[in-house]
Amino acid sequence: MTKKIDIQRLTQAMKRVGAAAVLGMTTLAAHAAAPQSRNDTTLIAHGEYLARAGDCIACHSAPSGKPFAGGLKFDTPIGAIYSTNITPDRSTGIGSWTFAQFDRAVRAGVKPNGDTLYPAMPFPSYARLSQDDMHALYAYFTHGVAPVNQKNKPVDIVWPLSMRWPLGIWRHLFAPEPVSFDAKRYADPVIARGAYLVQGLGHCGACHTPRAATMQERALSEFDGPAFLAGGAAIDGWIPSSLRGNPRTGIGAWSEADLVQFLKTGRTQHSAAFGGMTDVVQHSMQHMNDADLTAIARYLKTLPSTDPQETPYAYDDTAARALRMGDASAPGAAVYRDNCTACHRSDGRGYNRVFPALGGNPVVQGKDATSLIHVLLTGSTLEGTKTAPSSFTMPAFGWRLNDQEVADVTNFVRTSWGNSGSTVSATDVAKVRKTVTVHAPDMPPGAALSH
Repeated sequence: MTKKIDIQRLTQAMKRVGAAAVLGMTTLAAHAAAPQSRNDTTLIAHGEYLARAGDCIACHSAPSGKPFAGGLKFDTPIGAIYSTNITPDRSTGIGSWTFAQFDRAVRAGVKPNGDTLYPAMPFPSYARLSQDDMHALYAYFTHGVAPVNQKNKPVDIVWPLSMRWPLGIWRHLFAPEPVSFDAKRYADPVIARGAYLVQGLGHCGACHTPRAATMQERALSEFDGPAFLAGGAAIDGWIPSSLRGNPRTGIGAWSEADLVQFLKTGRTQHSAAFGGMTDVVQHSMQHMNDADLTAIARYLKTLPSTDPQETPYAYDDTAARALRMGDASAPGAAVYRDNCTACHRSDGRGYNRVFPALGGNPVVQGKDATSLIHVLLTGSTLEGTKTAPSSFTMPAFGWRLNDQEVADVTNFVRTSWGNSGSTVSATDVAKVRKTVTVHAPDMPPGAALSH
């Protein structure tokens, strides 16, 4: 459950942080039992599966760096932080950590020296992991991962904002106590398994749940309110969409099979993965078994819409008929005709599991058009997976379309084929352009752009 702020709780939190600073790290004696032998390959293999399900490698590996050695940069409102080395190297990684220390860091967000971790580490979600899964993860990270001697990078945050003790207060106010997930709250064991994976190891809410001004997730499960998985704020210029049953802007129109297909391949007849979700599919979801993917999908389908006034999508062929008749007089229609129809077609339906449909696409109809503007400016690549090996790339158009042209085609897509998205302006596009990097494609030898 989320926590409410009051003076008594704030005072208690400050006292607890102060006591921790004086007494040092408390040991979790109840959970200090050592994991099984390093020769227990079954336990290590299970830990590897769980690490993939948690997508640990995506955050704890820098581009071109070694797996789990850390160093990935996270830009925050107060400065940059870097992921840490979680390989079993004893001097720079976690090789000297006991199970109790590992458990406390992962589920409670407290380092062995007593410092609170930055909540970029989703310990509020991991707080509900079971002890069995924690032992398997510990076995994998201490005996199944290659050690890498690589020092952790210090944060790029100026003092006094770099002080750690306020994080301790934040943790006591907003992070739940580490308590194993209660499956009894769900009558269906499959849905319970899906809830455990979504709320816990998958930490889906870290991106897909809106946050309060104090940066905590507004809900950690559906029992905390309808904000859970209702769509998050921009991350690296991408808007995490709603995973609830909203018929237009969520997954209300998706079947359980659609969701499984999307999690496994990043593509369905409705949409395609983009931004950070491509990493989730690549590093995590495609490696999960069908039973767990089905459990996740079935659980997500239990989450109702957050907007009872949102109507189901209904296709409208007005724009398609105009384009087929050669009428591109509507604002943005000519830009769409010249740049988009080859892949997404004049009817906006694309090609199933190859080029995503635009008509009825939840991303296209969302309240915030940032993701659509971003992909128009920079392009995107949907990498192949084990069961969908082909890779498809949308080229960048920001290098040759100006802000007004991007706004026009964005509005055309968001209001055609039955879509009901709001419109954007050239000023909105300019704001997004300032936050992304736009590259012109490499020219063939001897070719040059005309001016």
